[in-house]
Amino acid sequence: MAKALISKADLERIALQDNHVHRCFNSSLSTAERKGIIASNPMARIEQLPSAGESDHGLALDEADLKSLVTGLKPSATMYVPVAVDASTGVRRNELLAFRWADFSDGAKTLKVERALEITKKFGLRYKPPKTWRGKRTIALDDCTVALLVAEREKHQRIMAGIPDGAEVDLTLVKLPDDALIFPARPGAGQDFDFAKPRDPSGFSKAFRRAADALGFAGFEFHHLRGTHATLLLDKGVPVHTVAERIGDDPAVLLRNYAKRKRKQTADTSVATVINDLSAGIFGS
Repeated sequence: MAKALISKADLERIALQDNHVHRCFNSSLSTAERKGIIASNPMARIEQLPSAGESDHGLALDEADLKSLVTGLKPSATMYVPVAVDASTGVRRNELLAFRWADFSDGAKTLKVERALEITKKFGLRYKPPKTWRGKRTIALDDCTVALLVAEREKHQRIMAGIPDGAEVDLTLVKLPDDALIFPARPGAGQDFDFAKPRDPSGFSKAFRRAADALGFAGFEFHHLRGTHATLLLDKGVPVHTVAERIGDDPAVLLRNYAKRKRKQTADTSVATVINDLSAGIFGS
């Protein structure tokens, strides 16, 4: 099972300490080499640990573990659907939490990434456009994810219209607000359901980490789902540029991170087939 043995924070501290020692020795021995005290600098042949910003690129689950993680969250009314959608799309956390129902098309089987949440000191939580032109994109969805989102939308429509579960009504007549989020914040005690109130991203990540730890995936962070999604697609032979376009990343960066995971590639397959097969495995179909 692909799990981290130490925490991300510990790994970052180790990387920083190792790189500091590497730089000190390298500087000293380079001076000694330049002055002719030693024949060559042995530090030039020693590999550094990745920097703190790259220390967790290797964390990716295989299909079996991803299925265990996603299905293990089914009892959670607040975590299962967003985690399942993220596992099948590879979107960033702040993109996921900024999705509106207006971005979803069950007919076209797509989700549009138009914005992302941003945490600021001055303005608090707010929306921002994608950082680069790659970030604004339309993501193709598999049948399982479409069905999951349709069911979630129907829940919101029932809440909106005050219709109890099980009551047979034409929900197409119930219109959600234009700014209604797919994954809004849950109301507190005595509060009304606010369809446009976003979840706190940090709180969401912490809740995921607790849930993942409880399922035996200690050290697996929410953002690792993005790398897992990309890795599984690349392992199945989907071209790098296609995967990069799907997750809104630079192909060169994606390939570099993928290489660090040292995964085995398999036969080439069309992305639509791969995504549907991958989703079927995740959802246990």
